[in-house]
Amino acid sequence: MGPISNTGSASGGPGPSSNNASARSSPALGASTRTTTSSRPKDKILSNGYHPINPQKPLSALVSPPLDLTSVERRGQPNAVREPHKPRSRPQGIEEAPTYCPTEEEWRDPIEYIKKISPEASRYGICKVIPPESWNPDFAIDTERFHFRTRKQELNSVEGSTRANLTYLDGLAKYHKQQGNNLHRLPYVDKKPLDLYKLKKAVESRGGFDKVCKLKKWAEIGRDLGYSGKIMSSLSTSLKNSYQRWLCPYEDYLRLAKPGVHQQLEAEYGGPLTPSPAVTPAKRSNVNTPVSMAADSPARQASDALQAGLNGIKQEVQDTPMTDAQPAPTRAPSSGFTAVNSSGATPSNSGFTSVNRPATRDSASFMPEPRHFGSPAPLAKDTPEARPSALCSAASLKRQGSSDGSSDSTKKEQDGENSVSDSANRRSKRLKKDVAPTVAGSHMSLFRPSVPRIPREDHAAAEEKCQTCGRSEEAGPLLVCESCDNSYHGQCLDPPVKRQPDAEWNCPRCLVGDGQFGFEEGGLYSLKQFQQKANDFKQGYFENKMPFDHALNCHRPVTEEDVENEFWRLVTDLEETIEVEYGADIHCTTHGSGFPTLEKHPKNPYAADPWNLNLLPFHPESLFRHIKSDISGMTVPWVYVGMIFSTFCWHNEDHYAYSANYQHFGATKTWYGIPAEDSEKFETAMRNTVPELFETQPDLLFQLVTLLTPEQLRKAGVRVYAIDQRAGQFVITFPQAYHAGFNHGFNFNEAVNFAPSDWEPFGLAGVERLQLFRRQPCFSHDELLWTAAEGSASSGLTIQTAKWLAPALERVHRRELQQRKDLIAKHLELTPHPCRNFSNGEDGCPLAFDVLDEDVHDEEEQCCAYCKAFAYFSRFKCLQSGKVLCIAHAGHHPCCAQSETERFLGRDHVLIYRKSDEMLNAAYDKVVEKAKIPDLWEEKYNKVLDETARPSLKTLRALLNEGERIAYDMDAMPTLKEFVDRCNDWVDEATTYLVRKQQNRRKNEKAWQSVSRKSTGTSSQEVKEKDSRNVDNIHRLLREADHIGFDCPEITQLHDRAAAIKEFQHNASRALASKATITMDVCLELLEEGRAFNVDLPELDGLSRVLEQMQWDEKARSKRKMFLSLKEVQDLIDEGKRLEIPAYNDRLQFWHEQLRAGEAWEQKAKELIHAEFIHFPQLEALFAQVQANALPVSGETLTQIDRILQKQREAHRQVRDMAHRCRNPDPSKRPRYQEVVDMMKSFEDLNSKPNGTIDVENERKRHEDWMRKGKKLFGKSNAPLHILKSHLEYVLERNRDCFDVEHDTPRQPGEPVSRDPSPVSGGHPADDIRSRQVFCICRKVEAGMMIECEVCHEWYHYKCLKIARGKVKEDEKYTCPICDWRMKIPRDASRPKLEDLNALVDEIPSLPFQPEEDEVLRQIIDDAQSFRNHIARYCNPILSTSAEVPAQRFWLRKIEGAEVLLAYETNFFRQELHKWAPVAPEPPPILEVSLSTRKPRPTKLQKMLAEYGVDNPDDLPEHAKGKANSLRRKAANAEAAAAAAQAASGPILPPSSTHGYPYQPFYPRSSGPGSSGIPATSHGQARRSTSTSEDGRFRADPMDIDSGLHPGLLGSGGPQLHVSHAAKSLEERLLQGEVDDMELHTEEGKSKALEILSRTDKGRRQAETIWGPDVWGTRHLSISDQGRSMTPADIDPMMKHDEGKVDQMFKEMTNQDDEDDQKGKDEPVDAAVTAESLENERNGLDALLDGE
Repeated sequence: MGPISNTGSASGGPGPSSNNASARSSPALGASTRTTTSSRPKDKILSNGYHPINPQKPLSALVSPPLDLTSVERRGQPNAVREPHKPRSRPQGIEEAPTYCPTEEEWRDPIEYIKKISPEASRYGICKVIPPESWNPDFAIDTERFHFRTRKQELNSVEGSTRANLTYLDGLAKYHKQQGNNLHRLPYVDKKPLDLYKLKKAVESRGGFDKVCKLKKWAEIGRDLGYSGKIMSSLSTSLKNSYQRWLCPYEDYLRLAKPGVHQQLEAEYGGPLTPSPAVTPAKRSNVNTPVSMAADSPARQASDALQAGLNGIKQEVQDTPMTDAQPAPTRAPSSGFTAVNSSGATPSNSGFTSVNRPATRDSASFMPEPRHFGSPAPLAKDTPEARPSALCSAASLKRQGSSDGSSDSTKKEQDGENSVSDSANRRSKRLKKDVAPTVAGSHMSLFRPSVPRIPREDHAAAEEKCQTCGRSEEAGPLLVCESCDNSYHGQCLDPPVKRQPDAEWNCPRCLVGDGQFGFEEGGLYSLKQFQQKANDFKQGYFENKMPFDHALNCHRPVTEEDVENEFWRLVTDLEETIEVEYGADIHCTTHGSGFPTLEKHPKNPYAADPWNLNLLPFHPESLFRHIKSDISGMTVPWVYVGMIFSTFCWHNEDHYAYSANYQHFGATKTWYGIPAEDSEKFETAMRNTVPELFETQPDLLFQLVTLLTPEQLRKAGVRVYAIDQRAGQFVITFPQAYHAGFNHGFNFNEAVNFAPSDWEPFGLAGVERLQLFRRQPCFSHDELLWTAAEGSASSGLTIQTAKWLAPALERVHRRELQQRKDLIAKHLELTPHPCRNFSNGEDGCPLAFDVLDEDVHDEEEQCCAYCKAFAYFSRFKCLQSGKVLCIAHAGHHPCCAQSETERFLGRDHVLIYRKSDEMLNAAYDKVVEKAKIPDLWEEKYNKVLDETARPSLKTLRALLNEGERIAYDMDAMPTLKEFVDRCNDWVDEATTYLVRKQQNRRKNEKAWQSVSRKSTGTSSQEVKEKDSRNVDNIHRLLREADHIGFDCPEITQLHDRAAAIKEFQHNASRALASKATITMDVCLELLEEGRAFNVDLPELDGLSRVLEQMQWDEKARSKRKMFLSLKEVQDLIDEGKRLEIPAYNDRLQFWHEQLRAGEAWEQKAKELIHAEFIHFPQLEALFAQVQANALPVSGETLTQIDRILQKQREAHRQVRDMAHRCRNPDPSKRPRYQEVVDMMKSFEDLNSKPNGTIDVENERKRHEDWMRKGKKLFGKSNAPLHILKSHLEYVLERNRDCFDVEHDTPRQPGEPVSRDPSPVSGGHPADDIRSRQVFCICRKVEAGMMIECEVCHEWYHYKCLKIARGKVKEDEKYTCPICDWRMKIPRDASRPKLEDLNALVDEIPSLPFQPEEDEVLRQIIDDAQSFRNHIARYCNPILSTSAEVPAQRFWLRKIEGAEVLLAYETNFFRQELHKWAPVAPEPPPILEVSLSTRKPRPTKLQKMLAEYGVDNPDDLPEHAKGKANSLRRKAANAEAAAAAAQAASGPILPPSSTHGYPYQPFYPRSSGPGSSGIPATSHGQARRSTSTSEDGRFRADPMDIDSGLHPGLLGSGGPQLHVSHAAKSLEERLLQGEVDDMELHTEEGKSKALEILSRTDKGRRQAETIWGPDVWGTRHLSISDQGRSMTPADIDPMMKHDEGKVDQMFKEMTNQDDEDDQKGKDEPVDAAVTAESLENERNGLDALLDGE
C-alpha cells in the first residue's frame, strides 16, 4: 500500500484553536461559540463540531439564517447553467443518455409522456426531461427551519476494488501484529512499494503460490504489477519472498479460519450466506459465540491457530477520554504501519489503523478531527451485539450501507421528533435501520455485513461484559478485541487463554473480516451553512489545481469535465483520500418537500400539478395508488443536499420501480445509468471484480456503498450511459436499471418512485429478488394486486386495470394455491391423521386453522421471519416463539425446538388464511372476466364480418355502440368507427333524397341560403349546392352502396325513388308541352311532387317559371286597388321583368304608368322640400293628390311632407295665439317677452316662417326699442338687451342703502370704530348692519382703504372714489366731492332722471309684451320718489341756514351715491353748500345730466379707420368706402337726434307744489326764464312734436326718435321709430306702400312683388290695392282661399303650369330687394329674411340712436 501524501475532508477542520467557519455556523453549537459569563452550562460539542452528544432541541425548533435563493443556480435566473448545444466529451468514452423537451401539451400528463418516451429511453436506463419554459415551481421549504444531518463519504473507500484492497491489508496488518511482526510499511521492490493485495490477486488468478512457483510466473506477475522490463534480476525472488513472508502465513490462516467465521456469520444472518431461499442445513447454536461450536469446527480451529501465536497477556492500551475532551495534538498509532515514503506521516485513511481506536489527523488537511468515544456506553451502543436484531423486527434494514450513522428512529428521538404517527400508518424504504458502527480513525464504518443478528438480551450495558458468559470483570480480567471491542474472559475462550497477551489481540472474526461497511453520520446543518461549507471546500480544493490563464490573468475556471475527471481519479486513488458529506435520504415527512403541497399551499397552482413529486406516485395511472399506506422514499419523496464529489453508488430502485428526480437548485449532478437488459452483466461484473466483498455480504448491491468505474464495467460488456442534470430538470430512471452519480457542487434534489402499469412484471421480479436475499420489501406486492382487484370506491375495477392485473393475479393465484396445496400435502402425508381442516376427518388435528380477513398492523406479524417477505394471503405462526413464516417456509424453517415433522403436524402452530381459496378464485375470475371484455367484443366483431359479405348497418351500429361503452382502446374500434361513419354519411346523403315532406325541402333551402350568404366564396358554395342536388347523385349513391358493401333499408328506398323520379319527368314534360292550357292547381301539384325528390330537375325549373308567372299576374291584379309605395311598385315591375312577363301585359303597363306618376310626384315634392322658402300651399296640394289618386310614392318623402306641414301648422297656430294675446287690453295678461323670444327661436328650424311672423317680429322690435331706450338712459346702449334687467337690479340694490332714511340719518362725523370685513356680495346687508355706522357716498360700512375729508370729516372708500393707493400721501389733505364740487365722482353708468324713468314706465301699457323689467323699474321709481318726498322739507331755500350745512352735506352725499339722478335736489344742495361753506371759488354749475365717466368705446367708423390706418374716410379703399359712408350717415342722424333731444329738454323743474316745491326752477346758463321750453307732464315728460309732409302723408320729425312708420298692432299709441328705407326689407316696403313704381313696372319685379304679397292676407289686400282685384286670377289661388279646399282637378293645371318655372319661383321666394346700391355690392342678393337679419337691422338702429 502506498503512502497517504495528500488528505482532505469536507467536514473536518483544525484542532481546538481552529476558526472553522462551518463549525462556527452550525446551529448545534449554541452558546459554545461565544464567550459568556452566564451560569447556564454550555452545550457539549463533539470533536467534529456539529452533533453534540448532550440532548438537543428538536430540529423543527432550530432557526438559522435563511438561504439566499439568488445565490444558487435556479431555473429562470441569470446564474442558471445553460444547457449545452451538444454533449460534452466524457472520460472513458461514455455515451450520452437521451434528453427530452416535451411541449406544453405533452407536459400535461407525466405518465402518458413517460409511456411515450419509454421505448427509446428505457434502452439507456436513464433519461433527462427538461420541462417547458413556463413550468417553474416555487421552492416551498422554509430555509430558516430546515436542518438535516449528513453522511461522511471517503471517496476511495466507496470504490469496490479499493475498499477490498484496504480491507485485506487491514486484516493482514492485524494478523502480523498479533504474531509480533509489525508490518509498519509495505515492502519495496525496485524502489517502489509493493501492493500486496494486487500481488495476492495475481497469484490467485494463476492457480496459487505452488503453481506460480512451479510454472515460474513471477516475472509475468511483476509486469502485471507495473514493474518495467529493466528490473533487477532478483525481481522474481523479491516477489516470491514478499509473498512467502507476508501473504502465505495469512492465507494459510484464512483457509483455516474462514469456514468457522462464515459459519458464525451464517448463524447471525439466519441462513446461509449464499442467496438462496432454500432451508439452510446448518443448525444454529443456542448462543452466538465461537465457544458454543463443536471442538472440530473450523472456527475452533481458527481460534486455536491464533492462540498458539500469542506471547503474553494483552495490556490496556490507553484510558478512555471524556466526551467533551479535545483530541491530543499528537498520538502514536496504535496499529498499522508507516509507508516507506510517507516521511513518518500517519495515513489518516489507513485501513491499518485500529478500527476502534482514534488516530491523529493532520490539522492542515481537509480531513475532520477524529471522533473520540468517551465511555464504554456509546461504544457498546455501536457494537453489532448492542444493535436490535432484525430477526425480531419485520422492518429490517433495506439499504443498510446507505443509512445514516444511526437509525431514523434514533434520530427522531435525539431531535425530539415523535415517530409514532409514522409507524402507525407509514412505512419507510429504510425504516428501523441498525446503527452502523463507525471506524473512529477513518470515519468509516466497520467492515461488517449489514445482516440480521440473533437477539441479545443485553443492550448497551453500562459496563463491559464477556460476550460468552455475560459477566463483567468480577469473574476475571477481560480480553478486549482491538478491532470490534468485544470482551471475553480468558477462561471463556476455547481454548482458554491463561495469561494476558503482550501484543494487540484480535478475535478470529476480526482477523478474517466480516466485510461490514457504511457511512458515518456527519454534521447537522442548515442549507445556508452547508452551502458555505460546500463552496469553501470546492474553492479551496481547486484553488491551486487549475492551470493559470495568462489571457484572463487568473486560474482557468473549473468546468464540468474537470470535476468529472477529478471525481473518478479520487475514487480510484489508493493513496489520496478525500472526505465529503452528503445529505441523503432526508425524509419529506419530517423536513418538508421542496414542492408546494396542498396542505401548506392550497392556493399555489404547483401544489396540484401532476409533475409535483408529492402527487406523481398517486397518479391515476400509477399502481402505487393501490398502496394503502405512505412509504417514505417511495410514495413520499426524499430530498438530497449535495456538495462537490458527494456520490450515490450503484443501485437500482426498490421493487425495480420507476423513479423521478427533480433538481430544485444548485450545481450539476452527473448520472450514470445501466439499462435493465444489462443488469445481470453488471452484477456478474461486480462479483468478479470484488469477490471478497460478496463472500460475507451477498446483498452488497442493496447497500448503496460500492462503486465500480464505468471503464471496468464496459470491459465486462456492460453498457454505461451518462447525463448531466441541472437546476429545474428531471431525471427518470427505468425499472431494474442500475444507476449512480455524483454532484458538482452544492445542490438540492428531490426524488420519488412511481409505477405505470408496465412496471408490474418488474415489481414481481424485484420482490422475488428481495426474498432471495432475505431482505424485507417496502410493501406487499400481493396486497397491491388484491387492492387493485377490489377496485376503487368510485370507479371500481376498470378494464385498464384488469388488463395488466389479470396476468399478474394469475401468477400470484397459481403460486398461492400451489403453495397451500404443498403445505397441506406435507401436513397430511408426514403424519397421517383425521384432519378436520383439510379433509373430512373428525376433530383431531393439532394444527389450528383460521380465515381472518383483517388488517395486520404489526410488521413482525406480516413478514416471514426467514425470508422477510410479506405473508399477505397466508401465514404460519408458531405459538411458542411467536415467529411468523410465509407459507413457502412454513414447517421447513426451525421456528421452535420441535422437529420438522412436528412442525408440519402443526402442534402449537396456527395456519391463517387472509383470503380463502374461494375468495381468491372469485377475485381472479372477476378480474379475468373484466379483462376479457375487449376480447369478447373483438370476437363478436370478427364473427359479424365472417358471417356475411354485406353486414347490416344496424348490427354494425349496435356493435360500435357497445364498443364505445367499453372503456378500453381496442384495435378494431377505429376501423369500425370509420366504416360506420362512412355508412352513416351515405345514409344521411341518401335521406335528403328520400324525405317526401315539403317542409323538409323548405328547411333545406333556408339552410342552403343561409350558408350561401355567410360564405365568403358564394360562387363556389352555389356550385357545391347545385352539385349536391343533381339527380345523378341518386345513381351515384346506389353505385357507392354496392361498392361499400353494407345493407340498410335506405338502399331499397333509394331504388324506388329513382323510379319515381323517372315517372315524374315524363308527366312534367307532357304538361309543359301544353302550358297554355295548364291550370295553377295542376302546376302546383306537379311542383310539390317534384320538389319532394330534393333534386334539381330541368322540368322543375320550367314548372316553377310557369307557376311564378301565374302568381305574379294574380298579385298585380289584386294590388291594383291598394296603396303601394314607390319601392313596392318598382319591385313588382322588376319581378315581372325577371319572370319575363311580356311588355304588352295590361297589368305590367298599368304599373309602369303608376311608377312614372309617382316618380314625377317624388321629384316635385323633393324640390319643394329642399327649397329655401317652402311653398306650403303646393305641399298641401301634393299631399292631397296622393290621398286622392293613390299615387305610389316613397313613405319617407310622404312622412317628411307631413312632418313639415304639421310643424308649419303648429307654428302658424302659435303665431296666431301670440298675436291674439298681444291685443289683450289688460297689459298684465299679455305674453311675456321671453315667450316670444322662445317662439321665434323655435321657428329657426323651419324653412319658411308662418303667416303673421313678420307682424310678431315687428312687435318684438317695438318692444326691444323700448328696452334699448331704457339701456340708453343708463348709458348701456351697446350692451346686450338682457343687461337692462341686471343693471336695474343693481340700481335697486344700490339705491336701497342711499335712499334709506330709517336707519341712515344725519349724524356728527365720526371715526370708523373697527375695520370690519367687506360685506358679502349678493345679499342685502340691511338685516345685520343697519345698526352699524355707514360712510361714503355708497352708505356702507367701513371696508378696505378709506380716506377722510378735511372739511366734512366724512370717511370715503378708495374703491367708491376710485383713488389709487399711494396717490394721496398721508400728510396731504383731501377734500371730498361733496364739499368741493370740482372733485368728480367716478361713475360706471349714467344716472337717468327720475322723470325719465317715469316716462319709461308710462310706455309699458303700450307695449305688446310684458317686460321682464317692469317690477324692478317700478320699485326703483317708488324708492326714489319716497326719498324725494322725505327730503322735500330740506329743500326750502328760505329755511336754509349755515346750521343746516352738515345735514345738507349728508343728504347730498346720499343723493350722489344713488344711481338715479334727482336733479333738482342735487342742484339745490350744491348751491346751498357753496353759499354757506364755499370751497371752490366759483359756484357749481347747474347739473342737468349725470353721465358715465368711463372712456367711451370707439365707433364702428373709428374702428374701420384704425384698421386701415387712415384718419379720413375718403382715404379708405374703394371696397370699404360704401360701408364708411353708411356709418357716416348713421352718425349724422344720431347727432341730429341728439340735438333734437337737447332742444326738447326744458328747465329743471322742482317737483309738484304738492310736495313742497312752490318756487321757480333752475335754468341753464344758456337760457333764461323767457326761453322757450316744453312744459312737462306730471312726470316731466316733454310733448312730442310732429309735422306733416308736403304730400299730405303723416311724417315724423326726422330728429324725433320717438316717432316712426310702424303703427303696430296697437295703433299709434306706442313709441315709434323712424327708419330709413335702406334698413327695410322689400316685404316691409311693399306692405307700407313705400316701393317706387320703378321697381314694379317690369314683369319680373311685379311677379316678385306678387309672390311676396301672396304669403299673407294683408299682403294680398295690398296687392289688390296696387294692381286691382283681378291681379291674382287662377294663377295664385291658395288652398285656403274662399274657405274651400282645392281638388286634384284644380291643382293639376296649376302644377302643369308651374312645372317648368319651379326653380324661378323659389328663386323669387328667397330674394329680396337690396338695402341700397352700395349694400347690394357688398352683400349677396339672395339674402333670406330671417330673424338674424332682422336682429342685425335692429343693431344698426341702436348704433344710430347711440350716436356711434
